[in-house]
Amino acid sequence: MNKSQKSVLLGSVFCLFASLATAQNDIATREAALPENPLKEAYFGETHVHTSYSLDAFVGGARLTPEQAYRFAKGETMLVNGMYRNIGRPLDFAAISDHAEFLGELYTTQNPDAEGYDQPVLEELRHLEGVETQLSWFGKYVRDNLRSAQPTHPEFYMGPETTKNGWQVILDAAAQHYDPGTFTTIPAFEWSATQEAGNMHRNVLFRDMVVPDLPISALDTNDEEKLWAWMAEQDAAGSTLLAIPHNSNGSSGKMFAMLDNADQPLTAEYAAFRIKYERLVEMMQIKGNSEVTRHLWGSDEFADFENGDSVNTFSDRARLPENYVRWAITQGNGFQDRLGQNPFKLGFVGGTDNHNGAPGDAVEDNYLVGSHGPVDKSIEARRKLVIDGWINSRDSNPGSLTGVWAPKNTRGAIWDAMYHRESFVTSGPRIKPRFFAGAALKATDDPVALVQSGYEAGVPMGGTLSGLSAAPTFNVHALRDPFGANLDRIQIIKGWVDGDGAHQERIINVAWSGDRALDDAGLLPPVGNTVDLGTATYGNTIGAPELIGSWTDPDFDPSVSASYYMRVIEIPTPRWSTYDA
Repeated sequence: MNKSQKSVLLGSVFCLFASLATAQNDIATREAALPENPLKEAYFGETHVHTSYSLDAFVGGARLTPEQAYRFAKGETMLVNGMYRNIGRPLDFAAISDHAEFLGELYTTQNPDAEGYDQPVLEELRHLEGVETQLSWFGKYVRDNLRSAQPTHPEFYMGPETTKNGWQVILDAAAQHYDPGTFTTIPAFEWSATQEAGNMHRNVLFRDMVVPDLPISALDTNDEEKLWAWMAEQDAAGSTLLAIPHNSNGSSGKMFAMLDNADQPLTAEYAAFRIKYERLVEMMQIKGNSEVTRHLWGSDEFADFENGDSVNTFSDRARLPENYVRWAITQGNGFQDRLGQNPFKLGFVGGTDNHNGAPGDAVEDNYLVGSHGPVDKSIEARRKLVIDGWINSRDSNPGSLTGVWAPKNTRGAIWDAMYHRESFVTSGPRIKPRFFAGAALKATDDPVALVQSGYEAGVPMGGTLSGLSAAPTFNVHALRDPFGANLDRIQIIKGWVDGDGAHQERIINVAWSGDRALDDAGLLPPVGNTVDLGTATYGNTIGAPELIGSWTDPDFDPSVSASYYMRVIEIPTPRWSTYDA
């Protein structure tokens, strides 16, 4: 290369860097120019979806790329599982969370110019036909490998550079589709460790585009404590990130274990380290609801909601209290009292785990193509087949959405809302719940005053009440989805650990529709049921479009840590299986 050629090359590189800097400055300018709502807005999004860059999704026929998945989330019609689909209502934000495992292999599989593209096994992968063939291929290269003691890359892996290239595809899509004020993209990936068939998966979300060259995968380590250590390294290098565990219902007691991975009791240092990087939990997705199960919470009249029973019939998984979010956040109070730190101080989010590349496709009345390729793409498949050795398709559901309260729709504001746990999960409907607590709060029937006083004199959902000398008051408010069903009730679930170390909880009905009255046990008569099973319709002739209420804890003890969360119940509506029928 002569001197003039070198000058041209360096000039080109400089121009590229200048263009990137200009684009980033433009984004920052647009973000700063957006007005902020001091009372915050509810934004709805998706934090868990897989595209053609996840090997299990590709095996099942997913061909939407990260870029196309973002377009679907924004409202474009896309060909999903052989059918043209439109989400109907665009999302406000989304994170494409493709598996870090085998990301390089998928880059090689889908890019004809990539080294190794012509390998016979990849040619086979690109043309898999029939459910049995796909499941056999998946079991050989994905499921059995990841569940082994030392999972490895398959024979067709061409090296770390391909992983870097696949990661760049995801990042490029996030950069391309970020539109501050309208649609937020969140750089993300999934770390998919499976220990002895117990699910330990985490989605890792970044606050901005300061990300590592490579994501960490379960092929690097299947130890979540080492995942957090890796996150700390990225934190020190300038990244801002958090991890969100999901499907604790299938973790065989490992997700919220009372011992660390060295089988030692949890320490204050462990608790502080964990909660620094895991501040949220995915409450619900297509493989079931991880709040509670009717099998272990028989006194909770709503504990039968989307239990996903068959999760615990595969791979010798155990159904244990430690699998469930309510157990974890209640037990966390005991650690707070003993250690001064709480490893399970978790806010809530939701996701679909959709493996068709269709973020937020979570409505019950239009579940025509399912979520996982051929195993649930038709009525017949949803009746008879199994999703990836995880759950019977008939036990699954369309998934859930994440809601956040943020001052504006930007990447930083959405991520910060999740970090501060001012987030919530819905089973699909875009219900808007508000939840504030404080000793100085007063009951009000004015929703605006409730929010104003909540921020001024209390703490919002996800906040911490401390230094109280008087019992806290909890103010609640909820608006129904304007395109959905009326509301039945608002409940508060209180949890604590007593002096003997026993799990304790109480469910309080705080606000409800109609002229129903609580009985002596504090229970409320059912709201009723307008569902017509023959036509899969319902009427909004019962329930209320809006509920507001207040409750002061009469049993408050400042010496005992307690957790409180809010649950909003809709009136009965048809399940997806009813629409299928």
